[in-house]
Amino acid sequence: MLVLLTNSLFAEKLPMALTDLILFPIYVFLFYLLFSITRKKMDDPILRKYHKQGFWIKVIATIAFTFFHVFITRGDTTALYYTEGINIFRLILKDPGNIQLLFSAGKDFDSNLLADSFNKGYFMSESNYFVTKLVAIFSFFSFGSYSVINLFFSMISFSGVWRLYKFFYEQYPALHKHLAMAIIYLPTFVFWSAGILKDPLCTGMLGWFTYSMYCAVIKREAIIKNILTALVAACILALVKSYILAAYVPFFTIYIVLAKLKIIKKAISKIILLFSIVLISVVGAVVLAETVQDFLGNLALDKLTESVKTTQENFEILANTAESSFSLGVEFDGTPESLVKIAPAAITATLFRPFLWESKKLSTLLSSLESLAFMLFTLYVLVKAGPFRFIKNIFSDPMIGYCFWFSILFAVFVGATTLNFGTLVRYKIPCIPFYLVSLILILEKNKQKKSDIAVTADIASE
Repeated sequence: MLVLLTNSLFAEKLPMALTDLILFPIYVFLFYLLFSITRKKMDDPILRKYHKQGFWIKVIATIAFTFFHVFITRGDTTALYYTEGINIFRLILKDPGNIQLLFSAGKDFDSNLLADSFNKGYFMSESNYFVTKLVAIFSFFSFGSYSVINLFFSMISFSGVWRLYKFFYEQYPALHKHLAMAIIYLPTFVFWSAGILKDPLCTGMLGWFTYSMYCAVIKREAIIKNILTALVAACILALVKSYILAAYVPFFTIYIVLAKLKIIKKAISKIILLFSIVLISVVGAVVLAETVQDFLGNLALDKLTESVKTTQENFEILANTAESSFSLGVEFDGTPESLVKIAPAAITATLFRPFLWESKKLSTLLSSLESLAFMLFTLYVLVKAGPFRFIKNIFSDPMIGYCFWFSILFAVFVGATTLNFGTLVRYKIPCIPFYLVSLILILEKNKQKKSDIAVTADIASE
């Protein structure tokens, strides 16, 4: 059976071989031992339980991801990142001098060295080349095994996602089950961050950045170490998908500031902190104004709407050939006013589409079921809390506000620029846990409010 499978894989030139079937379990065991060391340091049995479950869920997702991209659809995972990463790995083995390829820019890559000349244009993007270089580096530790390299990317994601879970759990320990559902168990979030893509790096680095900054600023633990960790995570995010960092940092910073003010009791200390923040913000704004175009590229303010319009037009051109393409049903003319007009449709697309009747493939059907669950949960929370209290909680609670507004802003730009369900499912995953957490916290505050009212009524009746 294994021989027949291996022969068929080689016949179709797919990136799996018999070595994958042998090596994958070995590397799973090695990662299990590594994470077991971390788990033994946890005093909280609840954290140990979810950490172990999260690890095995990620392993299963890696297996599913591998088979999906080998037998169902190949895409960038195999045609670009793995193909060219393995190619660089082999070039270095052939001539150690080629190790300079790991330190050069993608635009400088000699097209004659490409495994597939069609990939030349992709290397003009440093984010694509960065993922390819990671594949090449991991190849030295995995014997070039496709499934094992997927596991490396998956574990990077898991390490950061776990820290994101800890960030919320340490502040809301009673909600551990709800938070696990929103972060650890979420199907599309787990699946699309389980292999050779940019998404595992982004979800992992977002978690590392969040928890490290929380530990450094709020908990005041290992400040230098955590700040350096956060900076490394931020740099990787800026390189891979800078728009995630651009959308996330403002709202997370506001949360950190408000949370810090809540902890500080002395009025003078609060005044000094606020003054420092204002001063740093002004200086930062001046510096950012001079460098924003180089740093954010198409996300710079004067290019943003033009970029959205161009991306939309590209998807519309491909609509006749791409089975999963869709339309927002709203005209966009490239102006900021038009972007505001398109926002509701873009948010709806990111959070609640594809609808069931729009699913044409198994992958989009599963995503549509999840999106339907998001919509029903949103309506449930809105009805239970009431529109007024729903909105009030967003503006009065720093944690809810930061999670909600980041997910909404992120949803606007992803929904406005990504008019293909296959791509949308992947691109939206960084904001989905935050959106669900905001709803969970709104629901919890509503329950606490009703409980307080009931207690007050009982006391009054006595």
